[in-house]
Amino acid sequence: MADIGTIYLVGAGPGDPDLLTIRAARLIERARIIVHDGLVDPTILALARKDAELVSVAKRRSHHTLPQEEISELLVRIARSGEDVVRLKGGDPFVFGRGGEEAEVARASGIAVEVVPGISAANGAAAAAQIPLTHRDASSIVSFVAGQCKGLKDQDWAGLAGKGRTLVIYMGVKTAPQIAEKLMEDGLAPDMPVAVIENGTRPEMRVLRGLLAGLPELVEREAVVSPALIVIGEVTARDAAAFATQAQEAAQ
Repeated sequence: MADIGTIYLVGAGPGDPDLLTIRAARLIERARIIVHDGLVDPTILALARKDAELVSVAKRRSHHTLPQEEISELLVRIARSGEDVVRLKGGDPFVFGRGGEEAEVARASGIAVEVVPGISAANGAAAAAQIPLTHRDASSIVSFVAGQCKGLKDQDWAGLAGKGRTLVIYMGVKTAPQIAEKLMEDGLAPDMPVAVIENGTRPEMRVLRGLLAGLPELVEREAVVSPALIVIGEVTARDAAAFATQAQEAAQ
């Protein structure tokens, strides 16, 4: 009987390959089998050895190449065949990456699992946009929520956004109208500053700024596409003009 392999749940970070951890880069470079998400940047996949088997389990809105249960089963099946497998995820495996579910299935199946953290999309994109998620004068609390899930309007977001707080919304592009409506109904001021960060840390990154009431129109007018984050809070308005000038100079 072949030895049982190990499942490595690896964070690919927000997109820029230079932001990979050393551990992640080493595992990608030596892996024979990589099971990856659709949001992993091609420049990161290019680090894999030439004979590596790259298995895409890309998930798109209303369409999954494989359901989550089958992805977990695939990882276990590969490990039981005696092969190590790198499960490569955008951002961090344990921040909206469903890595916790895959780790649970692996442990229940008697498979060794190692989690390699990555820079989360929120941390990476905000840093690239020079938006501090916390700031002594503007925010001492940060919350992360998923904007694309069942029962969005029924969730309790009270207190997640407002004065002294920063709210980061993953997967919120398609539900921007419902998000804005929900937050204003819960009492958040319509003129609360917001930012949308598209393709954070990548060469094509865009940082779009506006106000909460105009968030749906901003997303529609600018034709924002995933991967994109929505950041809501006073921190998004700090040094906005300076960043815009710097971005324009860099583009020239």
